[in-house]
Amino acid sequence: MNVVTRFAPSPTGFLHIGGARTALFNWLFARHHGGQFLLRIEDTDRKRSTSEAMDAILAGLRWLELDWYGDEFYQSRGIERHKATAQELLRDGKAYLCYCTPEELTEMRETARKNGRSMRYDGRWRDRDPADAPKGVDPVVRLKTPLDGVTIVDDQVQGPVCVENTQLDDMILLRSDGTPTYMHSVVVDDHDMGVTHIIRGDDHLTNAARQTQLFSAFGWEVPTFAHIPLIHGPDGKKLSKRHGALGVEAYRDMGYLPDALRNYLLRLGWSHDDEELISTEQAVSWFDLDAVGQSPSRMDFAKLESVNSHYIQQEDSAKLVELTIRRIVESQAAPVTLEAQGRILSGLVGLRQRAKTINELAEAAMIYVNRPVFPLDNAKAARLLENDGGTLVLDSAKLLITIDDWSEETIEAAVRKLAESKSLGFGKVAQPLRAALTGSNASPSIFEVMKALGKNETIARLNAVP
Repeated sequence: MNVVTRFAPSPTGFLHIGGARTALFNWLFARHHGGQFLLRIEDTDRKRSTSEAMDAILAGLRWLELDWYGDEFYQSRGIERHKATAQELLRDGKAYLCYCTPEELTEMRETARKNGRSMRYDGRWRDRDPADAPKGVDPVVRLKTPLDGVTIVDDQVQGPVCVENTQLDDMILLRSDGTPTYMHSVVVDDHDMGVTHIIRGDDHLTNAARQTQLFSAFGWEVPTFAHIPLIHGPDGKKLSKRHGALGVEAYRDMGYLPDALRNYLLRLGWSHDDEELISTEQAVSWFDLDAVGQSPSRMDFAKLESVNSHYIQQEDSAKLVELTIRRIVESQAAPVTLEAQGRILSGLVGLRQRAKTINELAEAAMIYVNRPVFPLDNAKAARLLENDGGTLVLDSAKLLITIDDWSEETIEAAVRKLAESKSLGFGKVAQPLRAALTGSNASPSIFEVMKALGKNETIARLNAVP
């Protein structure tokens, strides 16, 4: 079988983290089986669908590097096809016109509420002659569902799910204004697109039985269903904005790498032995539905930061500098000089060791972009330059300017020599130097910083101390 999966978001909001994981699982499953991953934009809700949301979904998928086969498919363009297929069922006697008035439907709802059950259409127009239709009522088209027996959904994650057909009423295919319902359109689109596996959140599990009945009514092969558990917050409750139910673009803006987010999302509900850090190549090779768990996963930002830190250490240096500079430009709304870019690249080893996100990396890299402004805002750093601190900095500048071989080793040797000549501990000299060069009391190795700054910039910063 040629495997075909699909991701089908509605452009009524951003691509949230749960949707991103669903897209990832579909993408991986198709790649693993050498199949196709399709993208369908379910934009039939014209009132709530927006071009901004549509653009955000596409941008989010591209940022995550989840490429789809061919062009994206827009559900709204298939409305005439959806209408025609419903009429086919009507002609074949597998659907019927229902002329229930609003008052009758309200009565059904009230009866159901009084009896403590959900609203179910009672089938009163199932076998009635349309000639009996009341005047002024535009009919809906309803599917004739089986009145007895069970509908079985052989779910690849949840296992066999059996639903008594008496629990399913005759669902609407076309509304009274002639527009198709979501449930009907989805089935037609999945068939027409050749979808073989429907992998989605288990909040759609209740739809699977109804959709199975509709596939059967058409005589179409039912795709394989796989309903994956939802992602919960750290407290085990439904994921909300306060937990991190944000758009994918928010995670990008928080400084996470797409590779890291894919790795993290992969491990939310899927496992391969005890592996935690899994490359894309490994994920494609290993991924299958039998390793998807049945319990909800929980967001863990500490874990996400740990995974992201790993990918920052592994990222190509030039790419990491590019991302860092882009974030700096965004934060200070000013360009970064080529000279400063070279310093960031030179000092990248020390910078990336401490960073868990691109944002942290960009903040740390500011020492190579802007000179400290005196008096320093950092109180701890400012105290390092008080009393003899400023004098030691200027003495260091006089010594360092004589060095020809500007390397970490020779710089360190010179600073140690100065400390010994003044009978001081090494830190008594190194800490004021750090404050003078970076404006902070914490940074990568001060000798790495001086090497990255270069001799001229280092001396200029030291001599600028008042």
